[in-house]
Amino acid sequence: MVLLGLVFVAVGVLAILSATFVSEGNAELLGMDLSALAIFLVGVAAGACVIWGLSILKWGTKRGLASRREQKELRELHAKLERVEGERHGEQPTTES
Repeated sequence: MVLLGLVFVAVGVLAILSATFVSEGNAELLGMDLSALAIFLVGVAAGACVIWGLSILKWGTKRGLASRREQKELRELHAKLERVEGERHGEQPTTES
């Protein structure tokens, strides 16, 4: 796996170097004429934004799940406490959903 990872890194570095130093010509992007280097940099920025957005989404999902799990535990502890207090005072335990 390490060897495969190193191969992918090397291929990526070669692609970046060739796009930065070797590419020539112009292309149109959203009505603007851009050089190949500019389009490459726009692609890098777009990829970074996608990765950043996915990492924020993952972090927010983890945080939300942890919060819901904690709220569930607190509700269960609260129900248990009410049941114990009710038994201590001689009342009938209540069932809540």
